[in-house]
Amino acid sequence: MDQTQRRILDQPLSILTAQPKKKRTSMMSFFSKVSWKLRFQKREPLKNVFFILAEKARDPSAKKRHMAMRGLGTMACETPDKVRKYKKIVLDLLVHGLYDPVSSEVIHESMKTLTIILGKIQGKGLGSFFIDITLQTRTLLDDENDSLRYSAFVLFGQLAAFAGRKWKKFFTSQVKQTQDSLLIHLQDRNPQVAKACKTAFRACSPYLRRRKEYSFQSEEDQRNPKLCRQLSHYHPELLQFLYANKIL
Repeated sequence: MDQTQRRILDQPLSILTAQPKKKRTSMMSFFSKVSWKLRFQKREPLKNVFFILAEKARDPSAKKRHMAMRGLGTMACETPDKVRKYKKIVLDLLVHGLYDPVSSEVIHESMKTLTIILGKIQGKGLGSFFIDITLQTRTLLDDENDSLRYSAFVLFGQLAAFAGRKWKKFFTSQVKQTQDSLLIHLQDRNPQVAKACKTAFRACSPYLRRRKEYSFQSEEDQRNPKLCRQLSHYHPELLQFLYANKIL
């Protein structure tokens, strides 16, 4: 096993000491099986690590799916060229994980890994995956879990940068449906979520600009007094940004 393979398999294990004993045992078991399969072959190319993780990503065990998603994220960081080569397979696995019906941990790990991978591929070649990722991410912006909300805002802001001409109309409609969530979570109870929301809001601002046909409205009518008061108190620079870009 070469150094890159070992890092991919060993990095997730570094978190084991922080896990409860029962969970730590199951995670150790998962990665020991993966390591055993790798050592079984004398000359093991890195692609086999990928295919083992791909197999585990659809395992009936939620814990194994979670660890597989984490492994794919590590692989994306360590060997981005390999991920680009198997981009469609990786995206399919991660979108499947994003819609996991059982485990919020699988969903969370899928979002984090998608954020890494979209950054590596600069949003190129997403195809219809863009729609699947956007629709599910939008539903997670109001989730009760702070970690899920945070990752959802990070990913949603990233999607704004990669919509391009092809998905501009679709993403515009999604942002408009999400506008209330974007405004509400600017004052999220979790400071990190609020910060991620603010970043996402800025990224989505081009999709919120008013159309010219509404320019006949008075400035007073165009602005939401309550919202403006809230923003001027909590986010004065953001309010200035929204005015400058004719969002409010």
